[in-house]
Amino acid sequence: MATPTACTRFSDNYDLKEELGKGAFSVVRRCVQKSTGYEFAAKIINTKKLTARDFQKLEREARICRKLQHPNIVRLHDSIQEENHHYLVFDLVTGGELFEDIVAREFYSEADASHCIQQILESVHHCHHNGVVHRDLKPENLLLASKAKGAAVKLADFGLAIEVQGEAQAWFGFAGTPGYLSPEVLKKEPYGKPVDIWACGVILYILLVGYPPFWDEDQHRLYAQIKAGSYDYPSPEWDTVTPEAKNLINQMLTVNPSKRITASEALKHPWICQRERVASVVHRQETVDCLKKFNARRKLKGAILTTMLATRNFSSKYDAQGRSIITKKGDGSQVKESTDSSTTIEDDDVKEDKKGVVDRSSTVIAKEPEAGSAGSASSSGSSSNSQNSQTGASPSSPAAVYISNNHVATPMVSSRRYDSSNNGFLSFILFIFYARQFYELLDLFD
Repeated sequence: MATPTACTRFSDNYDLKEELGKGAFSVVRRCVQKSTGYEFAAKIINTKKLTARDFQKLEREARICRKLQHPNIVRLHDSIQEENHHYLVFDLVTGGELFEDIVAREFYSEADASHCIQQILESVHHCHHNGVVHRDLKPENLLLASKAKGAAVKLADFGLAIEVQGEAQAWFGFAGTPGYLSPEVLKKEPYGKPVDIWACGVILYILLVGYPPFWDEDQHRLYAQIKAGSYDYPSPEWDTVTPEAKNLINQMLTVNPSKRITASEALKHPWICQRERVASVVHRQETVDCLKKFNARRKLKGAILTTMLATRNFSSKYDAQGRSIITKKGDGSQVKESTDSSTTIEDDDVKEDKKGVVDRSSTVIAKEPEAGSAGSASSSGSSSNSQNSQTGASPSSPAAVYISNNHVATPMVSSRRYDSSNNGFLSFILFIFYARQFYELLDLFD
């Protein structure tokens, strides 16, 4: 297990190699352990730029990662503190995002989706068993250990993860990614482990048809759908999905967190533990096609938001909470910037920290040799699901750094302004990147 090391210098044990990614306050580089020759990903945080609160969040992220040792979780191997830098040494995950791998496969079935969500649930169960709630389960944080066929799914990025006692529910702040937020978080009610299961339900829905259960360009309407548990199984794409799969989704997307299925129970569900007998093995080409568009939209939105934030921050003003003021209504009232539906956000508990670290690049992590279920009755899904909600959740922590297969980072809103001297060059680079993503998206609709 990784323990923080203050007396050892990073260079004593590791050789740094090429850069893999960069954030506002950190850089990720491949490194090689001198004693074994194993490759890892070193997240190097410049601690000179961190506030006291940032240090607390960094320590919490490292503490949480140290206690999680599971084949389906990106593992922290070492943590080294030096005078001006903190080094976190993770697995070097080289397979890219799970969702990107799926669209590149020649064959993808419901049974494959079952195997994917089983590995995700295994990682979530391990987290919950160790008193950890991830709070940011989404496609960008689901990686593959390598490019080999059948490589393990790895859960990554514990930057927003929190520690809980047993099944305790409390208000831990508004944090997560809009499309994957649970009703109890949106209602600002106490929450806990069930929020991760809700996100798993959203992910499973996407794995089966290639688009999310809750969707609206207007975030207020999106949140209203989620709080009401308003989703359905439209024809014809859902007609070929087995009733058992819909039943598991229904139990995951139960609005009342006290009635929501747990990770342990989900692993015992027939669609998971009896997949050979229950899940369909028919190729789902329509799902793959929809997932390609879903992936392209995620990247395009990320590119657009990155461009908007980069150019906007040169001149935008900030309110008392550090939120960017975009424009003014006709009556002179200020309009606050809204958050993109694919972007991780934090609210009340981190408003004071907006001027601090929001350092979350993209998706990295792992290539050391690998070390080394759950029951509910099944029933067919209904065409619409609306249920009641109950109650259900410490402040959030600094984000981990990632690098996906396509090197497209999930953008994070930061109140720090860019140096205006880099305006022209940065805008040019972002324009080229944005244009490339746009044309890739157009190709999907040919």
